[in-house]
Amino acid sequence: MKNRFNEFLALHHKTELLQIGNVWNAQSAQVYDKLNFEAIGTSSAAVASSLGFADGEEMSFDDYLFIIKRIAATASAILSVDLEAGYGNTPEEVSDNIIRLHSLGVAGINIEDSIATDGQRSIIDANGFAAKLKQITGALAKAGVEVFINVRSDSFLLGLPNALEDALNRTKLYQDTGVHGLFFPCITQIADIEKITASSSLPVSVMCMPDLPDFKALQTAGVKRISAGNFLNSIIYKEMENKVEKIVNENSFATLFH
Repeated sequence: MKNRFNEFLALHHKTELLQIGNVWNAQSAQVYDKLNFEAIGTSSAAVASSLGFADGEEMSFDDYLFIIKRIAATASAILSVDLEAGYGNTPEEVSDNIIRLHSLGVAGINIEDSIATDGQRSIIDANGFAAKLKQITGALAKAGVEVFINVRSDSFLLGLPNALEDALNRTKLYQDTGVHGLFFPCITQIADIEKITASSSLPVSVMCMPDLPDFKALQTAGVKRISAGNFLNSIIYKEMENKVEKIVNENSFATLFH
């Protein structure tokens, strides 16, 4: 299957923001196809929820892979996959998973520097994670596999007291590991975003949050990629709940048609 790494890489270096559509099945991916999105990315949280699991690698990689295969087979947009912490304990296991995704035509992955254990998320030592990234990118290069690696750093997501300082330190370490982009979910302040983008030699991504500035302001601040995370999935199913409740209360399907 054709891999579109070079196309995906180029989208991160355009003047315009890359808005990536977050998906959780083939049906949601086709919505973005109809709207001519150039790229889509799985939301691991949304996929896990759709399969009855909590986020944090509780679903098996094989279960996840089935969903990814169906999206890859039916969507025309460039596909990236949220790989969470890699679905492997070693750099070798993680790189093997990336190679499997590459064989399906996946052009990019997100990998995060935090782990979830018994529902509690904690950040990984920055130097140790940078070393792991080097091993992963080295293994991929040896295998001749090109996949856009977007590193999700959770300094802001976890609300660390020194989140900006920690993020800047991780930026410095991660950008020299052979990866292609950096992602800081839950960062919302323009001043913080500008400091991150100014210090990064790689394209920076941010995620939908209630206080996130509009797209024009983000582009001016140096952001290259934006995503909605699992928010659309959550809103859609909340709306479904509201509709079903209304059907029950009104003893009528009328609400479905207006």
